Amino acid sequence: MRIVQIIDSLEIGGAEKMAINYANALSQSVEFSGLVATRAEGNLKSQLHHSVSYLFLKKKSTLDLAAVLRLKKYCKEHKVDYLQPHSSSYFLAMLVKLIYPKIEIIWHDHNGLSEFISSEKSLMLKMASHFFKGIIVVNYKLKAWAEKELNCKSVIYLPNFTTIDGSETEVTQLKGTIGTRILCLANLRDQKNHFFLLEIAEKLKDLQPEWTFHLVGKDFEDDYSEKIRALIVTKNLQNHVFIYGSKNDVKNIINQADIAILTSKSEGLPVSLIEYGLSKKPIVATKVGEIPLIIQDDVNGFIVESNDVDSFTKCLEEFIEDDGLRHQMGQELYNTIIQNHSKEGVIANYLNWVSTLKI
Repeated sequence: MRIVQIIDSLEIGGAEKMAINYANALSQSVEFSGLVATRAEGNLKSQLHHSVSYLFLKKKSTLDLAAVLRLKKYCKEHKVDYLQPHSSSYFLAMLVKLIYPKIEIIWHDHNGLSEFISSEKSLMLKMASHFFKGIIVVNYKLKAWAEKELNCKSVIYLPNFTTIDGSETEVTQLKGTIGTRILCLANLRDQKNHFFLLEIAEKLKDLQPEWTFHLVGKDFEDDYSEKIRALIVTKNLQNHVFIYGSKNDVKNIINQADIAILTSKSEGLPVSLIEYGLSKKPIVATKVGEIPLIIQDDVNGFIVESNDVDSFTKCLEEFIEDDGLRHQMGQELYNTIIQNHSKEGVIANYLNWVSTLKI
C-alpha cells in the first residue's frame, strides 16, 4: 500500500498530531508513507520521521488549482493508492480525485462537533462523501452520524493513539511551584471550554491557593483568547493561571505537572488524554466524547459532568490531598492506555480494514 496523509497545518493540535502519528507508523508498515501539509507548517514538523515523504503545498485559497495540480503530480510520481485527509482537508482530496480518478480517499474525522456543523458545510461534506472509499472516526457518536448522514458504505471507529518522544529538547519551564501544578493541554478554542476551567481555578484559589493552572496549546489570538485573558485579570488569577501557547516539548511539560485536566464540552478522543496516560498522570476530565470509554471514575481518574464546577473542584482536592491516590490512578490510566490504545493494535486494525476497501 502507498498512503499519504493530508492535513491543513502542522501546528500543535489533536488532528495534526494524529496525521503525524499515522504517517510515522505507516512508514514502518507499508510500501510508501507520505504527509502533505496544505496551508502552513508548524512545530509538529520536527516529529515527522525521515522515512516519511513530505510535501508542503503552500495552498493559498480553498480553490487553489495550482496546489491541486501539485498534489496530483506528487501522487502520480509516488504511485499513491490512498489519500487520507484529516478533518477539513477532505475538500482538497476530492478536487484531486476529480482530475485523477484512480486515487482513493479515506476521510479521517476528528471533529467532535461534526454533528453540529452548519448546513452549508454539511451539504458540501455530504457531496464530497460520494468520493470517499472509507471513513475513519474517533468516537462511536461520529460513527453513527457518518453512517446516517454521509454517502459512504465503509465507516470504522479507530481510537486515537500516540507516542511520546523522549528525545525532544527540554525548553519549556512551567511557572508556579514544583509539586503544585495542574496542566491543561488543549488549544485555546471554544470546544475545550477554558471558561469552565477559569471558574474552577477561581474556586480552587480560595481552597488551595498554592496550586496553579497551566494552559498549553495553540493561542489563535482571537475573541475567545482575548476573553480568557480578560477573565484571568477580572477574576484576579494572574498568579494562578498561566498561558504558554503552542509548545513542542510535550513530555517535558507533562513531567512538570502533578495533576492533568480536560475541561472540554465536546470531544472526539483527545490525544492529550493518551499523552497524560503514557506519562502516568492523574486526571480529572469531563464526561464527553470518548473520554468515558477510557476513564473509569475513581479507578483510573475522575470524570464529571461538563460545567459542574463543584464536582470538578472536589475531585482536584482529593488528588491534592492524597499523593498516593495520584500515583495509583496515574498508574491505572497508564495500564489502560497501553492495553487499549497502543500504536501496534490500532495500525493492525487500520491495515486490515484498508485491505477490505478494494473488495
